[in-house]
Amino acid sequence: MFEFLFKYPPAIFAKGKFVLLSGMPVWLLVLLIAAVGGGLFWNIRHRHSVLSTARSTVIWLAETALIALLLFMLWHPAISVARLRPQENVVAVLIDHSRSMGIADEGKTRLQDAEDVLNNQLLPDLNKRFQVRLYEFGRDAVRVDDAHNLKADDNATRIGDSLKHIASEAGTMPLGAIVLLSDGGDNTGGIDRDTISQLRQLRIPVNTVGFGPDHFSKDIEIADVSTPARALPQSRVSARVVIRQHGYGGQRVKLLVRENDHPVAQQEIQLKPDMDQSETILFNAGGAGAHSFQIGIEPQPGEQTTLNNAVVRLVNVGEKKRRILYFEGEPRWEYKFIRRAVFDYDDPAIELVSAVRTTQNKTYQQGGAPDELKDGFPPTEQGLFKFDGLIIGSVEASYFSTEQQQWIRDFADRRGGGVLFLAGRFALADGGYAQSALAEMMPLRIPNQKTWSRDYANASLTPAGRESVITRIEDDPDQNAARWLKMPQIANYAVMGPPKPGAEVLMDVTEPGHRSSPLLAIQNYGRGRVAVFATAGSWRWKMLQDHTDKTHATFWQQLMRWMVNETPGPVVVSTPHQVLADDTNVPLRVSVRDKDYQTVSGATVETNIERPDGGSDTVELKPDPLEPGTYTGDYTADKPGTYVAETTARQDKTDLGEDAITFRREDGVAENFGAAQNRDLLEKLSADTGGNYYTPANAKKLTEEVAVSEAGIVAHDNLDLWDMPILFLLVILIRGGEWMLRRRWGVV
Repeated sequence: MFEFLFKYPPAIFAKGKFVLLSGMPVWLLVLLIAAVGGGLFWNIRHRHSVLSTARSTVIWLAETALIALLLFMLWHPAISVARLRPQENVVAVLIDHSRSMGIADEGKTRLQDAEDVLNNQLLPDLNKRFQVRLYEFGRDAVRVDDAHNLKADDNATRIGDSLKHIASEAGTMPLGAIVLLSDGGDNTGGIDRDTISQLRQLRIPVNTVGFGPDHFSKDIEIADVSTPARALPQSRVSARVVIRQHGYGGQRVKLLVRENDHPVAQQEIQLKPDMDQSETILFNAGGAGAHSFQIGIEPQPGEQTTLNNAVVRLVNVGEKKRRILYFEGEPRWEYKFIRRAVFDYDDPAIELVSAVRTTQNKTYQQGGAPDELKDGFPPTEQGLFKFDGLIIGSVEASYFSTEQQQWIRDFADRRGGGVLFLAGRFALADGGYAQSALAEMMPLRIPNQKTWSRDYANASLTPAGRESVITRIEDDPDQNAARWLKMPQIANYAVMGPPKPGAEVLMDVTEPGHRSSPLLAIQNYGRGRVAVFATAGSWRWKMLQDHTDKTHATFWQQLMRWMVNETPGPVVVSTPHQVLADDTNVPLRVSVRDKDYQTVSGATVETNIERPDGGSDTVELKPDPLEPGTYTGDYTADKPGTYVAETTARQDKTDLGEDAITFRREDGVAENFGAAQNRDLLEKLSADTGGNYYTPANAKKLTEEVAVSEAGIVAHDNLDLWDMPILFLLVILIRGGEWMLRRRWGVV
């Protein structure tokens, strides 16, 4: 309909420039329209004086518009457009042959549909006008002689890399346009800006033809799973699972975690109607070593594909115990039961070294090296930094010197350790912390008056606490919430102020007749973490329950593990993705610090990588100029399997430290996910490069519109607009409408 009314396809108007070809000045056209309009106004007012002002104005506007339209046509309107010169330009046609194109949506596969559209609709006309080069692409574009009986067997779709390959050939041939036939299932997360910028500079439009439905009618897909890269032995870890589904809204399904096909954890969830939803499941990370977990939804009847129901995630479990210093200002029950939570249940991940102040100038040490804390709190910053976590009990802020308070802040901020503040007679508000430098690092605001209470009160989980691994006593979220409702009351708690921005409150405390107050809150602080547990009465969770109940020990072990799980060493190696789905590039990032945890520049950093075949490679990492103390490099994992990267750092002859991480490459996985047509990506690619998006039904238009391009060898054509049907239709409508109004008003 558009071409019938406006003579040319929309692409001509989108890319062309409007011009007037009569040679007469535009000001003359405007002057004539104004003169004619004035004459008509005088004539109508005198000839039809019986008409009201409104009716005479309508007739005047209609007659003026008609004359203006006729004058406009006399000025010879046209549109100037650059079009590819026939047989002098190359059009690159790329057809996607990745595995997702082998999906049969309605009888034939997408690749078969693409071959039909290309061979029966596009190529006959394109070959008449241009030199056509055919490519099949998945990981990269490869030249082919024809598009018949292609196999959908490539394990990845990298549209950006394929377009870069074609754009690089523009310097050796007059490339006028690119035609891309695909389902848009790009495995790299999108097309990078450099590729789009390169195509824009070359003025090469990318015209896309999309295949496949926007979504499957019945399918459950794991869109994303987030797990910690590292964990402590036998720790509970949390996986955040994003589920995308269609056709199963309202149904209850099982969310499963498996290791080597053996169930590790499961949780029943209810799917929401045709929308993404996020669920959290907890599971045990196991013993020391690299563990590969399959996380996903149990396959459901009628699913169009079940290959996207689960993903693999790798968790590196360390074997070294993390050291926590617990400094207590007075002997009390809470001190005894916190130690019992670690030692009575033989926590394999935590070494708790404690010191309790028995008199003003004397402390009693338990655990650790002899006399390690003979002077009480560590007298040097390096002594404090030997620990991974720090618990501060009922000790007044003034006990710590100004220098020591700065060490505690640096322990979290620079060292990256975890710090936990407990309530007590001499702690928090009652210990003068509101006026200390330590108040700034706490997740809760501290009141300026004493708030210590010995009354009984109830502890309850917040919504964040229901999901947190710290407060998860039962694996099932509902059972866990019910379990906390049955917990004994606590006493000896401090009323705290509101949480700071960025803090997360996991538990509240409520005394009958009083307003709730935050009980347990956490937040990140610099490279580390800080928590406030505003009670000294959690020991009642042990004493007032059956002697076999492990709630108290489980809670404290999980809180301590949260404190130290991510505490870094002097050297830390990481990579963005520990599981590579049909990808070979492994970006390595290493943070290097000295014994004081100051950033180190000028270090020699090497990563030795053990390959799955038993061989090894060495990667030398270079300093990042924008981030002191950070060294980066890239490694190509050319074979599937598990790789171990061991990193060492030296400065001059001094060993700064070492670290190791495991990553894994898998083939034949990426194409299982996002298998529906990514129409948004294809439309955006076309729009960003000056091309157009087509469906198979209207792909025939492409052969006309692809010629409109400023790349290659072009000719500038002036296409007449004065004879567009829409203009003649407007003349008839204006004149006919005016005549009908005149008859109705009796002034024909």
